[in-house]
Amino acid sequence: MRRLLLGTRRGLALASCLALWMSGAGLVAMTGVVGWQVFARYVLNDTPSWAEPISLQFMAWFILLGAAVGVRESVHLGLDIVRVMVPEKIGLAMDLLSLALVAFFGLAMSYYGTLLAIGTWSATIPVLGWPGGVDFFPLVLGGALIALFAAERFVDVLLGTAPAADHAAQEVV
Repeated sequence: MRRLLLGTRRGLALASCLALWMSGAGLVAMTGVVGWQVFARYVLNDTPSWAEPISLQFMAWFILLGAAVGVRESVHLGLDIVRVMVPEKIGLAMDLLSLALVAFFGLAMSYYGTLLAIGTWSATIPVLGWPGGVDFFPLVLGGALIALFAAERFVDVLLGTAPAADHAAQEVV
């Protein structure tokens, strides 16, 4: 069982690292596209029509992939004051309930994102000519990763095998 957990943790650490790099690249790419749009508008007096929809695509990707990494690294927002004030067993139950809800939310995001992608596939994103369902791919993948990373943390909390915060960030490096 321990070997399975370690192997799974390595795979999820790699997925987390990849998601973080993709998120960072998306942020840089979006910054470049918006920078080009401003330059083209005010210097060249020729605003590219593709810049806004592409920058929105990059933004959706880096937000949802970054949120998934935040769930795995446990750096998302939370109200810890109540958690710290209750007895340990109640705090553990609160942690498990919270992680179960996050996993459920991630699954719901992925499921309904898939339905939205299927339902809008026949539409076309006007400037880009892409199927409309492409807009929901970040929701599908981001939701799936959020659910997966929350489930990993749930198992860690349940078994008491959670890695130290500084160790988790350097698992892949």
